[in-house]
Formats: sequence, C-alpha cells, structure tokens
Amino acid sequence: MAAAAVAIAGAVLLVALYCGLDPFGHSPMAAFPGFEVYPIELSSWSELPTARDAEDRLQRAEIRFLNQVQGPESVAFDPQGRGPYTGVADGRVVFWDGESWSDFAYTSPNRSEICDPKPSPLSYLKNEHICGRPLGLRFDKKSGDLYIADAYFGLLKVGPEGGLATPVTTEAEGIPLKFTNDLDIDEDGSIYFTDSSTNYRRRNFMQLVFTGEPSGRLLKYNPVMKETTVLLGGLQFPNGVTLSKDGSFFLFCEGSRGRLSRYWLKGEKAGTSDVFAILPGFPDNVRTNEKGEFWVAIHCRRSKPHAVIVKYSPEGELLEILEDSQGKVVRAVSEVEEKDGKLWIGSVLMPFIAVY
Repeated sequence: MAAAAVAIAGAVLLVALYCGLDPFGHSPMAAFPGFEVYPIELSSWSELPTARDAEDRLQRAEIRFLNQVQGPESVAFDPQGRGPYTGVADGRVVFWDGESWSDFAYTSPNRSEICDPKPSPLSYLKNEHICGRPLGLRFDKKSGDLYIADAYFGLLKVGPEGGLATPVTTEAEGIPLKFTNDLDIDEDGSIYFTDSSTNYRRRNFMQLVFTGEPSGRLLKYNPVMKETTVLLGGLQFPNGVTLSKDGSFFLFCEGSRGRLSRYWLKGEKAGTSDVFAILPGFPDNVRTNEKGEFWVAIHCRRSKPHAVIVKYSPEGELLEILEDSQGKVVRAVSEVEEKDGKLWIGSVLMPFIAVY
C-alpha cells in the first residue's frame, strides 16, 4: 500500500507540474502571456438567498424554434408588439413574423461563407470577430430604431426596416469597446450599457472568467453631445442593464461577483451606486416587466451548475424563483423577457427559445 501511495503521489506531482508549466501550450491562458489573476469578492454563503423552486417549474417550459436559432442571447419585441427579435451566433438579428424567421439586421459589413449555419452556437466562436455577435437588444419606443450591443462592433443601431446596422459608438474616453454586452435606453434617448472587459474579447470569455480581471465598465452614451462617458470602472464582468420603471435608477449585473447593483440617476443619490441584491448564482441579463419588477437570468447557481430565474420587486425583495435543477429542459439562460403573461427565455448557449 505504501508503494502504491508513493506512486499516486508521484503521479499527482507530475500532473501538477505539467499543468503549472504547460510545456505544450494546452492551457486556456497559453495565448495570453503575462496574464494576471485577480481576487473576486464573493458574498458569504450566509448572504445568498436560500429559496428553491421545489417543483422545478422550468421543466414545464415549452421549447420553441429548436435548431432554428443558435444562441439567442437577447429577446425583444418592437414598439408594435411584433416579434420576437433575437441576435444569433452567426451575427444576424432575426425576426419571427408569426410564421417563420427572417433576417432583420446585421452588425458586420464583412459577412461571408464563414458565417453560414453551423451545428452549435459555440461553432462560431473563432469567427465571431468577423461575423459579429449581437448580444443585448433594445428598441427605442419613440423612433422604432433597434439598438444592438455587439460584442465586437460596439453599440449600433438600425432603423425599423432593418439592414446593416450603423455604429453609434465604439469607444469610451479614448479606450475602445472590446466586449460590448447589454444596454437600455431612457426617455431622453441616453443609452446605458456595459463593456465587460477592455482586455478580453467575447470569444475569450472563459479567460475573462478564469482571471477575474476588473477592467469592465458601465457606460453612458449621450445622443445630443454624441459622447460616451464612463460611469463606473473596475468592474468584474459587468453584464445586463435595465432601467427602473420610474427612471430613477437602473440595475446592472456583476457576473463574476454574483450580485445585482443599482446606479442612481435621480434624487440625492444620483451618480452613486449600491448593491441591490445578492444573487444565488452568476447572472447574465436583467429585464424590467410592466409592473416595474426585475427578472434576472442566472447562468448557474454557486452551488450547482444549472440555470435559475429570479424576480425582484422594485425595492429589492425576492419575489419568485424558477429553476430546472436537473437541466432537463432549460439548462442555461441568458435573458428573460416577460410579455403578455409569458416568459420568453433566451440562452447564448442553446439552439432554441423557451417559453414559460
């Protein structure tokens, strides 16, 4: 037994040395020499909400459009209520007219056969910087324009007739947007949006997760001055953005830190931020419903890798939790859009939209 223990210990040591030295460049960080790892200040386990969905209600969700949409991150409806519209992994924004999907918009002017349909959302990663990757979608209710946060091409917009989207902004205070992620628009036309990292592109999102690097930014685009300013910097994977119903604040997700934060726009606290809610896992997008409540899409719990959907009141009270703890139907979730009593559930990793 002693000899076997020594052999096992030796094998473990060799594996550790191999992983540490990475002589053949197999590490996910091999392409990023000199990278740094940063601490992530997670909330204590005692602060996490303990609520569970004992009925696994997301297993009752209906899978729609299977293999017709690859990686539909964001789900949006236009000011007339038509849709859904969604951005897919090959760089298109597509529109459901009630009978079939049609192309609505593109973010890249350089599309070619490399952007043609592939078997899975992840198949497009190596060419995303060429084909584009539309993530957050929002319609301007006044103009009907669709604003698109494209991970590679920045913040863009396209008119109600669709077509090639035009850039709105590609930098903030002299630093290029490198991982534009989500947005929302206020009544004055100002746009609040996130740049998840100034060092890593979306196709390197796992490296961003591994390092925990804090270069993410929360930004504002002023349409009158045509300027983009940084509201908050030093964020670790900032993601979804949504305005409160009264416009006094907006919420944004901090993906690596597992929390929902609030940025005040009006009142005595204007220009400051605070923690709105500690989440049970790592979030993606957040959306406001007609009642002013907030639906948060959580990629996975901290304790178990499965999707969770939570709803909060305007005051930050946890109102509802939906999950599929076995991942039978909804294995991953990126966004939840509530419309006419239904939840439209998109996922950057799945080839369908789920409806609950």
